[in-house]
Amino acid sequence: MHHPSDLSALAGSTVLVTGGAGLIGSRITARLRALDARAVALCTMNAYPEHVYADLFGVHASDPDVVLGDIRNTALVRKLVAESDYVIHAAALADVAACTREPLAAIYTNIAGTQSVLDAVVATDRIRRMVFVSSASVYGDGDPEETDSPELLTMRRLLESVHGRIPPQFDEFTRLRPVSVYGNSKAWGEQQTALILGQVGTSYAIVRYFSVYGEPQTIKPNSHSWVVAWFAARAHLGLPLRLNGGGRQVRDMVHVDDIAEGTLRALVSPRAHTSTVNIGTGIPTTVRKVAELIREHYPRTAFLATPLPAGDPLGGYAAIRRMENLLGWKPKITVAQGVARYVEWLRNTPAAAPGWLRESTAA
Repeated sequence: MHHPSDLSALAGSTVLVTGGAGLIGSRITARLRALDARAVALCTMNAYPEHVYADLFGVHASDPDVVLGDIRNTALVRKLVAESDYVIHAAALADVAACTREPLAAIYTNIAGTQSVLDAVVATDRIRRMVFVSSASVYGDGDPEETDSPELLTMRRLLESVHGRIPPQFDEFTRLRPVSVYGNSKAWGEQQTALILGQVGTSYAIVRYFSVYGEPQTIKPNSHSWVVAWFAARAHLGLPLRLNGGGRQVRDMVHVDDIAEGTLRALVSPRAHTSTVNIGTGIPTTVRKVAELIREHYPRTAFLATPLPAGDPLGGYAAIRRMENLLGWKPKITVAQGVARYVEWLRNTPAAAPGWLRESTAA
């Protein structure tokens, strides 16, 4: 009998990880291989330049367990799912800004692609469990006025008049109120997973990632996600840190190592069957606090207040009691430790501060 959080249950199994070449997917596949599971990564490998996958994420297209392909290729997905024991569906257009600029691209990948994976899981009786990777973006900014009692609401308004906005804590039963195309697509994916797999009795779990960061994350142009990577790269090159909206947005920062661990625990824990679980630390961190942690390592760094981009939520933080109960686990890496690790990695991997950012420095 396996303990709820005993990952040894995965030894000898085959796990299909869609999006398996990305930052999170590559961490999950590496962890699976360390557990003696076969991890098959399905990925387009077009979100970053090729050298990022090979040099930073350690993913090579020549690896027989790396399959170059699109999750909307239904024949390919059906073949891979039919050869697997578990599925982790992490493939997505996960950049909030990119989804906002190109809503159809988000629909093609996050909605049509998810349906393709669900259809493949339903077509076989071999899958022990599918984990659908969702996001805290489904909560948006929350709406405390909807859930607070009149007494709590009065207290909240009084505190906010003195201290400013008090960030909401999101539990898994908080009403979903996405404020971005990306969040909307993830909310649909959650509901569709429960609907389709619930009808046929296939086990599933839904994990809602909060703000993922950690080495070897690298930045992309025209994106305002990945705040630790952005701030560290800019500070490393002597650029000011842009605090969108003054940096008052709140994030629950979760290191990618903890994200991978939590995802695999959701894959095997008996209590996670048909459950939705936050993967967060339960600690609210403002974007400004992240900037201050970076500045501890780069003391000459300046801050620059900039407007809040469209679709960038003011955010909140995770309630984690359900995660602790269902997975028998909680994240281990603090944001100060994680930032220090990222800065050390960046100093040892200076090419991770990309060329186009260096050119803007020179200009």
